[in-house]
Amino acid sequence: MFKTIKRKVLTKIIYSASRKAGNKSLINIMSGLKRISRIEDKIKLDFIIKLMKDNHPMVGFIKKLTTQRDKKSITKFMENLIFKGLLEGVKIRDAALKNGEGVPVSLLISPSMRCNISCKGCYAHEYSKSDDLPFELLDKILNEGRELGIAFYTILGGEPFIRKDLFDLFKKHKDLYFHVYTNGTLITEEVCKKIKKLGNILLEISVEGFEKETDERRGKGIYAKVMKSMDLLNKYGIPFGCSVCVTNKNVDLVFSNEFIDFLIAKGALIVWYFLYMPVHAKPDLSLMPTPEQRKRMLDRGKDIRKNKEIFIVDFWNDAPFVGGCIAGKHYAHINSEGWVEPCIFTHFSDGNIKDKSLKECFNSPYFKALRSKQPYNDNLYLPCQWIDNPEVSRDMHKEFKLHATHKGADDILKDEKVMKDIDKYAKGVSDVFSEEWKKRKVEIDVKAKELAKRKADAKSKKKK
Repeated sequence: MFKTIKRKVLTKIIYSASRKAGNKSLINIMSGLKRISRIEDKIKLDFIIKLMKDNHPMVGFIKKLTTQRDKKSITKFMENLIFKGLLEGVKIRDAALKNGEGVPVSLLISPSMRCNISCKGCYAHEYSKSDDLPFELLDKILNEGRELGIAFYTILGGEPFIRKDLFDLFKKHKDLYFHVYTNGTLITEEVCKKIKKLGNILLEISVEGFEKETDERRGKGIYAKVMKSMDLLNKYGIPFGCSVCVTNKNVDLVFSNEFIDFLIAKGALIVWYFLYMPVHAKPDLSLMPTPEQRKRMLDRGKDIRKNKEIFIVDFWNDAPFVGGCIAGKHYAHINSEGWVEPCIFTHFSDGNIKDKSLKECFNSPYFKALRSKQPYNDNLYLPCQWIDNPEVSRDMHKEFKLHATHKGADDILKDEKVMKDIDKYAKGVSDVFSEEWKKRKVEIDVKAKELAKRKADAKSKKKK
């Protein structure tokens, strides 16, 4: 009870100070947070404090977050992600990892794989309502996750809002926070009112670029519906971001200043960049961003972070921030049939939530073996077991009797031409990122020495 009150009070203080972002009060709050944080987090907070002192665009982003978005939504986000998820949950996760076990920071769930639109290259049309996860099972998953210390859940599909009982789930678990990936076509006034009332939902809307690129893949008129949805979300002050599938066709566009400025103007707070992955039946590598394009993504990401009031996540190039691949360690995915996968792009499993507990699934032989191999590469810019270190996925498939969680998932492991092309691609990525990693490794080593020194100093003070 005391922990809950403390968490809510701290959230209220930070929120109030954030509304005056850029002044001394917010810096003082961050300094106060350092006193209750792990040494590893103190270094990160020092970095944030420096950005504030330098009046970095992120200061404007924080102010926009707290002055232009619904208070309930933002305070619940802070309470669940920062305090429950990162600060309180880290002790649980560290203890589990020391015992060889895993507890994800976030759990991804696909309540349904059904969708109301049909995008090129997507297999959602193959599913029916009978394939959905029952409400009672979803309820069980969230209850078990809460016991393990998971407070932040990502909901995907298919299209999540095709499930009419989704808001009943969000309401029943109002102490948890839900990060929902949606195509944006089912967002209405009624949906916005429900989201605002609950306050525990952050939306990520899928876009492929501008109208031409979006409608080309998602269908004519979809872009216009997405723009209308963004306007509705702004009207109700609901926080949202965008999810972009990056291909070799749209990579330069979606990382351009023009596109980023457009998303900022539309009210997007976050952009998630995911590479197009050849992990479906009959894998097609023709749309994958080239190794050289992945390097340009890294360079453009640095520039965007330095100059734009928006938060971006480049799912591959940001791997050094989290130590490489996080599959089965910091996140996992439960598909609509209940199979627990280590990663949204890894369509294999050795455990189903219908038969086992979350804890059992997270600590299956497959999950443990995968975690033991992470990072798969000394170069953390090459995090993936599928396209950067394909020998890992092949070895795992040989070692364990895994269930393919959709038809054709194992084509990537059987088609000799595909395997040969992926090997060539992985070699290309390794060559392109070799020099960049050498530079980044120096920075990481400096930070590691700083962390070791701080820990030693803290230990010395404790003895005294």
